[in-house]
Amino acid sequence: MTTASLLTGFLDALKPLRPRAVWAHGSLAGGDYQEGRSDLDLIAVLPAPVDLGTARRLVVLHRRLRKEPLAAKLHCSYLTPATLGDPDRSHLTWAHGRVTRRPVTPVTRRELHDFGRVLHGEPPAGLLPPVPDGQLAGFVVRDQRSFWRPAVGKARLWRQDVWVDLGLLTFARATVTLRDGRLISKREALAELPALGAPAEVVEDIARRRYEAPAPAPVTADWLARRAGLTRAYLGPAIDALVTTYG
Repeated sequence: MTTASLLTGFLDALKPLRPRAVWAHGSLAGGDYQEGRSDLDLIAVLPAPVDLGTARRLVVLHRRLRKEPLAAKLHCSYLTPATLGDPDRSHLTWAHGRVTRRPVTPVTRRELHDFGRVLHGEPPAGLLPPVPDGQLAGFVVRDQRSFWRPAVGKARLWRQDVWVDLGLLTFARATVTLRDGRLISKREALAELPALGAPAEVVEDIARRRYEAPAPAPVTADWLARRAGLTRAYLGPAIDALVTTYG
């Protein structure tokens, strides 16, 4: 199954719930999508509140899709017109094979306005309130200070690819947003990292794993430990400096 056919099947399955809009953000919208590697980050706007019955229907819908290999990477938050305005409000979300609740952050909201991809229905500008620059910058600083900086102290996390990748790429994206007032893709963030002083070995490792085809072979425990140390030694002071400058 291709990404296009998965999305078609997903939209067909949603039709009985009469969504007003379905949007893509993240890699699929920003031009950095790689089939089989990238997540499919979606927002669906339903016409009525997501009650228990609707939540159960959504769980069944996603579980039926799970037989398709790419469906594991499809994540979708479900909003309604009445709940679109609050960036701190959590919404029912299907992600990583289960139901959770999470907010649609100012970064995601700005992505939707700047380059969101309309898969069905109304465009973001017709439903989603605009994101003031101050709100965007404030969120980015808080995310770096309150989430990523404490995470640097948790050594066990940084042996995992996902923490190394997202930690460094999110920092680079945050830097550009605060410095230039614009959003960039993960690929663009990777290109920014050398100029920001990130360790070259780690940047090269991220590039190989994310963009080489086929993906590189697994690496040794010694390299994972070294990579974790390099990443944490760089990221802690880098975040401190960023927050001091813009916070």
